[in-house]
Order: sequence, then C-alpha cells, then structure tokens
Amino acid sequence: MITTGFGFETTALQVVEGVDLTGRRAVVTGGASGIGVETVRALATAGAEVTIAARDIDAGERVATALAKSTGAHISVAHLDLSSQASVKAFARNWDGPLHLLVNNAGVMATPLTRTPEGWELQFATNHLGHFALTLGLFNSLRAEGARVVNVSSSAHLMSDVVFDDIHYAHREYDRWEAYGQSKTANILFGVEAGHRWAGEGITMNALMPGSIATNLQRHLTQQELQDRIRQSGATATRRVKTTEQGAATTLVAATSPLLEGVSGKYLEDCNEATPAEPGNHLRGLAAYAQSEESAAHLWKVSEETLWSLKAA
Repeated sequence: MITTGFGFETTALQVVEGVDLTGRRAVVTGGASGIGVETVRALATAGAEVTIAARDIDAGERVATALAKSTGAHISVAHLDLSSQASVKAFARNWDGPLHLLVNNAGVMATPLTRTPEGWELQFATNHLGHFALTLGLFNSLRAEGARVVNVSSSAHLMSDVVFDDIHYAHREYDRWEAYGQSKTANILFGVEAGHRWAGEGITMNALMPGSIATNLQRHLTQQELQDRIRQSGATATRRVKTTEQGAATTLVAATSPLLEGVSGKYLEDCNEATPAEPGNHLRGLAAYAQSEESAAHLWKVSEETLWSLKAA
C-alpha cells in the first residue's frame, strides 16, 4: 500500500516542493480550467515545460500567459477536443519530440444523452476513448525516454462497471451518472492493462480521484441535483469539499512521487493509494471490478476495435 505522508488538505504546490522537473515536457488535457490550471501551475513551478491541451484556445492562452508570468516557465497551448477523433489525431500528429508526462485530466460529467458524430455516448467518448486514442497516438514520444501517464478518474467509478454489452446506450435506458461512472471505471482499467502491455517500454500509468471540488465540471447539474447525488451515495459522513489547489494534489503525487517510479495500475485518493471500497459507500475506495485484469484486457481490445472501425468506414 503506497502512503506518501500527504493527505486531504495537501496542495499541489506542497507536493512538488523539492521536485525538479527541469528538462521534462508535460501535456495536461483540460489545463485551462479547474484543477487542470493548478496542475499546470505546479508542474511549471517544478520546472517542467508544459503544454495546455484545451478545447478553448483563448482560455488556454489566458491561463498560459498568467502562469508563465508567475512561474517563469515555458507554457504553450494547443487545441484538443477529446470528443473529436480528428482533433485527437491532429494533436498527436503535431507533437514533436519526447513527452515525459501526460496528464489525462479533461472530462465531462453527467451530461444529457449526447452522441458524437460516430454515434458514441459523449461521456465515454470523451473521458475514455478520447484519452485512449491520445495516449496511443503519443506512444512513441512517451516511449522515447520513459514517461508517466496520469488518468484523472473519480469516486463515481463506484456507480458502474463498464457495461460491455451496451457501452453507448443503444438499447438500455440512459442514466447520466451511470454513464459517467463507467467512463471513470474505464480510466482506471486503462492503467491496469497498460501496466501489462507497456511494462518493458518504460511507461507507467496510474489513476486517481481528485476529490469533491466545485469546478465547471458540474455545469450540467443544479445544486439540488448534486446534493441528491451525495445523499444517494450512501455516505455516512459529511462530504468535504476541496479547493482546486488541494484537488490537484493527488494528480501531482501520481505524476512526480518517487514512490510510484516504475509502478502502474494504481488508484489514488487524498494523495495515497486507495483502499477497497466498502459496500454501499459510493464516495471512497476502489471497486474490485476496476482492478479486474480480464475487464482491463477486454476494454483495451474493445477500445482499439472501436477506433479501428473509423479507419474501415
């Protein structure tokens, strides 16, 4: 069990105190808002050359300018829309040189039923397939010098396993929380299988729960809907909300902690490795199905086949 000495109240900047990322190149998807901004700030403060991958280029430029001024680091911006496979391919194609750190941070949550042009359910398409395609597209750059890939998942993975029989809700009734949950489970399973496939490539991948943070990720929900979800979770304790600075801390642990050197397939929360989830609690812990090696291998196969179908079309 990995324990770091950090915890709930630790901030991203506290995690990188004494960390030297000079000469390291990083990409943070969704780095123009929420915990993405604090992730970029901490990486840049530690000396990394950071690229903000954002759908809103103007927002990305504003963040990059402000953070470059405060950190003195080189921060660039590139367009990336994870719901568009054309955009993902363009980003990967345009990347030049090694990549030492990929933070798959961007995502959408609890959206109304929406489909991409391919007919894929939006949350799974964005949160998993977009990042899956991006990571594989950057594989050679990641492999060049060894790298870490960090997948920002969620305790919402406790709401649903990946329902392979109907991932995209072609037949079952749509539930936006269930859909979000299965996409976050996929984020964890991705790292489990990557650990097996890429063990000899010098690339590691781990996932994390950042915590409950008030960001624009909740833009599709009313405050009442959020409170209803918390009550339905079965939590017995009061839900504590983190600041964005605290919310980014676990990402930085996954990205920089020497305790995770050479380690893949872990799921962290509050800056430490998560313990197994207790029955009925949908706010903390790791679901057993999110560590299934069989499911992880099957997800990889299904994801590849889904992307390959675009080439064949």
